[in-house]
Amino acid sequence: MTLAGPVPFDDASRRARLVRRHRLAPPFRAETPEEIAASLVAIHSTDPATVFLSVGARLRGNDPVPDLERALYTDRTLIRMHGMRRTIFVFPEHLAAVVHASTTASNAMKLRAELARDMQAFNPEWDIAWLDALEAKVISYLQESGPAAGTAISTAIPELRQSLVYNAGRREVKQGLASRVLRSLGNENRIVRGKPAGSWISGQYRWSVAEPHPEIDPAGAKCELIRHWLAAYGPGSLEDMKWWTGWSLRDVRTALAQLDTVEVTLETGPGYVLRGDDTPDEPLPPAIALLPALDSTSMGYRQRDWYLSPDHIPALFDYSGNIGPTIWWGGRIVGGWAQRKDGEIVTEFLEAVPPEAHEQLAVEISRMREWLGPVRITPRFPTPIDKRLVAT
Repeated sequence: MTLAGPVPFDDASRRARLVRRHRLAPPFRAETPEEIAASLVAIHSTDPATVFLSVGARLRGNDPVPDLERALYTDRTLIRMHGMRRTIFVFPEHLAAVVHASTTASNAMKLRAELARDMQAFNPEWDIAWLDALEAKVISYLQESGPAAGTAISTAIPELRQSLVYNAGRREVKQGLASRVLRSLGNENRIVRGKPAGSWISGQYRWSVAEPHPEIDPAGAKCELIRHWLAAYGPGSLEDMKWWTGWSLRDVRTALAQLDTVEVTLETGPGYVLRGDDTPDEPLPPAIALLPALDSTSMGYRQRDWYLSPDHIPALFDYSGNIGPTIWWGGRIVGGWAQRKDGEIVTEFLEAVPPEAHEQLAVEISRMREWLGPVRITPRFPTPIDKRLVAT
């Protein structure tokens, strides 16, 4: 008897699955931001605008702002916090404790150790006891004041207005102590980001005292996070999972071994899916999607050739590997877009697409322009194509 080998999962099937599960076509759009966050596991939030643009591209309604602000700041069904690769994401509420136990807690220990080391190297009097006392002042202030922006916290606690100085006497670099202390407390889940002091594109968040997460075994949390990634992003490779989580390959293998998975054959090599989820997806009519810089779909994999031509990388990525706003067609990145200062949304295809792609693009641009209104999006990490489009 001949045993069948791993199921082949070609690139076209992977793209069709991505369009369905990441809601990159009108039939698969969601009714709420919570559904979208669950579909993506995590929504990038390094640039605050990314969250709203990522949801706007996938929501049935035209304006994501009211529903997102409700979910983030009123209902707290979406949580903004540091997670994988020390990056800020927005997570579904039920995954916050999983992410903290699997990833953020260990990162928090390293960040606090780094902060304590840098502080004492700059000023010997800034020892761990001094840091403990400073953190206690922050918590006490927020308990009394309620949500407050970093500037208000620094005004109330003068020690936070001081700076760490690196490379003294050479190419000096100053870093505000407040940003380091607040970031450390946030990673420890002692404080949490709330509604920004400015508009929805502002990163000047108000901080408040955090509710503690339920205690979860870190190993079990790692297993749970990989399970969610496979359900949303699978099939994927070990390298994909290692890159997305920021864990060691050993940690990924250990978590994967606890799950009931199936190995499949990708065009790039071996991949994995959850058992029962290994049937390749049927093709779909191609559709346009306009995704923002650092969108979770664009950044969800280490190996990207199946949805991104290597020829497009120089135009779409900055020097640090951050992807800019992208145009998707049929589950592939085919171009980029930008918004000029006058509000015009400009685009560029990097490869030939059929007339219906241009027609759908016009619809999506109109849809985005309608809900953006007077808001102007300036990517934090401008890419070559973004600079070119804005300057044209």
